Amino acid sequence: MTVARSFEKPSFNWPTAIFMVVIHGLALLAFIPGNTTWGAVGVALVLHWITGCLGITLGWHRLIAHRSFQVPKWLEYFFVTCGALACQHGPIVWIGLHRHHHRYSDQPSDHHDAGKGFWWSHMGWLLREVPAQAEIDKFTRDIADDPVYNFFEKYFLALQLPLAVVLYLTGGWAFVIWGIFVRLVVVYHCTWFVNSATHKFGYRTFKTDDTSTNCWWVALVTYGEGWHNNHHAYQHSARHGLKWWEFDITWIHIRLLQSLGLAHKVKVVDS
Repeated sequence: MTVARSFEKPSFNWPTAIFMVVIHGLALLAFIPGNTTWGAVGVALVLHWITGCLGITLGWHRLIAHRSFQVPKWLEYFFVTCGALACQHGPIVWIGLHRHHHRYSDQPSDHHDAGKGFWWSHMGWLLREVPAQAEIDKFTRDIADDPVYNFFEKYFLALQLPLAVVLYLTGGWAFVIWGIFVRLVVVYHCTWFVNSATHKFGYRTFKTDDTSTNCWWVALVTYGEGWHNNHHAYQHSARHGLKWWEFDITWIHIRLLQSLGLAHKVKVVDS
């Protein structure tokens, strides 16, 4: 049994905490009769794929944070846009914090150190002014001056507004509730499970200097990100599911881009 290490928690981040309470509260509107339709659920699933898979997993994580493959700049910016719609902060902060995590994984300076407990690594750290935020510039020199990245860094939250208008005009409030609030909450927790569950549940194929694990159910809801021990062993590999039965749908997306001549210099390891 792993005992969480004691530590002094940084000061509370009230804006983020309030935002999370509001978004989770608004997602509960889906339980009010009339606010759930099959069309609305379908919209949420499509947007989950666009923002969670194309945006966060394929775009911000494998393409940009780890540079595990290359695409034309216009396509990179498309994936940056999809990721910004996930509303997990701007791309510069997200990518900087992720690179910081890999540099200090499961060490006390890791902002979502799994050794500090499941809740902390899942979302507790988000509600605090973690010291890692002061080091973002050091990890994002390759994208810090890019005007597109800086635009989405400033306006990622505002992007939900035009999307909400389109959803409302298309399917009314049910589309807004499911396409914005429910979808955001689900994508949030799917992403956070990579920080928490895949450092606690599952199996380890490789001996790494952290507690990363391969967890099949996290891989299912995160488009292949649950093969986290594989990823920590080979951080720059575009393919995370290394065994034939480790289903990695994001890798299938990358292979499709490669077959279309849109993905180049794809980094992989022998499985």
